[in-house]
Amino acid sequence: MKYTEIMVRYGELSTKGKNRKLFISQLAQNVKRVLGDFPAVKIHADRDRMHLILNGEDSTQILPKLEKVFGIQNFSPSVRVEKTMPAIRAMVQTIIKSAYQPGQTFKITSKRSDHSFELDTNELNRELGGAVFELFPEIAVQMKKPDINIRVEIRKEGAYLSYETIRGAGGLPVGTSGRGMLMLSGGIDSPVAGYLSMKRGVEVEAVHFASPPYTSEQALQKAKDLAAKIAPYAGSIQFIEVPFTEIQEEIKRVVPEGYLMTVTRRMMLRLTDAIRVQRKGLVIINGESLGQVASQTLQSMVAINEVTTTPIIRPVVSMDKGEIIEIAEKIDTFELAIQPFEDCCTIFAPPQPKTRPKLDKAQAYEARLDIEGLMARSMAGLKVSEITELSEQNEEFSDLL
Repeated sequence: MKYTEIMVRYGELSTKGKNRKLFISQLAQNVKRVLGDFPAVKIHADRDRMHLILNGEDSTQILPKLEKVFGIQNFSPSVRVEKTMPAIRAMVQTIIKSAYQPGQTFKITSKRSDHSFELDTNELNRELGGAVFELFPEIAVQMKKPDINIRVEIRKEGAYLSYETIRGAGGLPVGTSGRGMLMLSGGIDSPVAGYLSMKRGVEVEAVHFASPPYTSEQALQKAKDLAAKIAPYAGSIQFIEVPFTEIQEEIKRVVPEGYLMTVTRRMMLRLTDAIRVQRKGLVIINGESLGQVASQTLQSMVAINEVTTTPIIRPVVSMDKGEIIEIAEKIDTFELAIQPFEDCCTIFAPPQPKTRPKLDKAQAYEARLDIEGLMARSMAGLKVSEITELSEQNEEFSDLL
């Protein structure tokens, strides 16, 4: 069936009161960005719903993209026909012939925004139900949770019919909660943290630390591909590559082995915060899960977080690893994340890192570093690129990593 429009229903936006208009405007911008490859689509957003006029574009390519747009509760592809009973009846019969399987139930749900139409909603329901019975006399009507619910809406410009309701991503439109810097490693947890933050309306920019030659080009590409996996939820993601080789070499040279991870993470957090200021972000986001590794005990968090007063969002902090993996599989980052390429967190990892580091000791060891100079040189070498959805060609490359 060739659809002419997609009707989008909002999620939490309905509770936003005076800010509702801003949220709807942001959602419309996000939809436009995600559907950038379909220039003929026109977006009309009103208070209760959004209408995407397809103008001949292929709905089968558009529907999967809409499923990843946060702020959408659900959506229905629909067909516009002339606002006459013969045309509406004919389309109802076309839909039921396409959708009906023996034993299924149905319902007609009519709505009129054009009250000048010749029939009211009850009359429409009866008339169109009769059109269904003409084709399938044995079909049963079910008012609650029917197998097939044919929705008919009479508007001034025409009649719109649909029967599919596709679940959306929920949450809030990306960008409505401000910008956050995601500390993106090559692991399982941080892409999930980014995804969950985006679901709550945060515009995520990915900060990735690279230490060549200790970390490889494949490890860097893997991080970019992970960013590309979650990019469709926002349209695109800014990827910020941070040169970290000199800093890690200096830390390894002057800091005792047990505190290598603590001081390394403190420097990463400092740099991420400096990038946040530069790029006008509000928060830092990471994939820490309490107690999962040495740097994620409460004592470690206290010792590491001391370098900033910026809020740090940890979306997976209370999740078991299995719960995180379940989300990673859902968003298709898991198989890529387990590819065996070392990142900055693992290359100099000591065999027995401190799980309860002392803040005063971390500060004392860190004082041996030229923190200001190291940070300045790293900040001067930042590389920023825009990451969009992972193409089929790049997916094939990722499979070879």
